[in-house]
Amino acid sequence: MPQLSMHYMGRRDYCAVWQAMQDYTDARNEQTADEFWIVEHPPVFTLGQVGRIEHVLDAGDIPVVQSDRGGQVTYHGPGQVVIYTLIDLRRLRIGVRALVEHLEWSVIDLLADHGIAAVGRRDAPGVYVDGRKIAALGLRVRRGCSYHGLALNVDLDASPFARINPCGYRGLEVVSLADCGIALDVWAAGQALGERLAHRLGYTAALVNTDDGTDRA
Repeated sequence: MPQLSMHYMGRRDYCAVWQAMQDYTDARNEQTADEFWIVEHPPVFTLGQVGRIEHVLDAGDIPVVQSDRGGQVTYHGPGQVVIYTLIDLRRLRIGVRALVEHLEWSVIDLLADHGIAAVGRRDAPGVYVDGRKIAALGLRVRRGCSYHGLALNVDLDASPFARINPCGYRGLEVVSLADCGIALDVWAAGQALGERLAHRLGYTAALVNTDDGTDRA
């Protein structure tokens, strides 16, 4: 299997990482390696390309960012791991739908390893446990290459989700790994998820720790 670099970046500002993803994608060529960036963000609400501001019910002191990913509104914050997939889809010969399914099944596989049943939904991409959302995703493809990715709730304060209609669905409940009795921290959950996703895409994952601690409160 070819090798993919999986960068654990620690807690980083959302907009800074978003800009870095765009820069990486714009500078790519046919030889550029695919990478995963595993990140935790300070509190932020993000709207997708077609996201409607009315789904932000009460942002309060949490910033709202209009992003270029797919999907509606979601929340990122401490205790949630985000895995950004910087992938050349043309080289892998897969489409966006296939990448979405690989992302969902990586979470489903991780939960199954801990005895928790989960499902994806074609009408509302993401992963659900007993109807509650545990992972949300949104992608952008530019020049045949993807960025953005998937957010998995590990052990977070879920109260900010009550300030929005998560993914555009009023009253949608969320759940975390901790709620399911799975005792993983953000680092361990990100590594486990990244390894499963890399395997599904035909890679072996080489972990690189690039957490410099600069964005930690």
